[in-house]
Amino acid sequence: MSFEDEWAAARAAAADRAGIRLNRVPSQNGGGGGGGGGGTGGAGLAVKQDHLGAIGHAAYELNGRLAKDGNHARTDTTDAATCLSRNGFRTGSAMATVQETWASQLRTLLDACAHISNHLDYSAAAHAKDDEDIRTAFAVSKISEYFK
Repeated sequence: MSFEDEWAAARAAAADRAGIRLNRVPSQNGGGGGGGGGGTGGAGLAVKQDHLGAIGHAAYELNGRLAKDGNHARTDTTDAATCLSRNGFRTGSAMATVQETWASQLRTLLDACAHISNHLDYSAAAHAKDDEDIRTAFAVSKISEYFK
């Protein structure tokens, strides 16, 4: 098989796998209603409120633990750096630099955890609102069928 033939076959196979797959809810009448679209994976994109909530809660808990445990050695490190510097050791200023860097990195990580937690809370609320809007739109479209 030539390179061109092999490349064409690979592109065709990739195109077959790359289609968008949408979730489907099984039919209410017990007919089984088919699953997600094609392939072996089933659903292509699914948002589950409980998953978002669990990840957001984990980020919130991590933020709390980091805020407490991340500063555990701050006072002792600062005291040691001050004492070493006062006694002429260059290690004191290096230790102070390490402490400042640690504090900066800790603030960045705390901000990231808070951002993740807040964003997932917002996403869960936004998806719930979108779901309700869609349900309402379907209900209205069903009612409007009777006026035709």
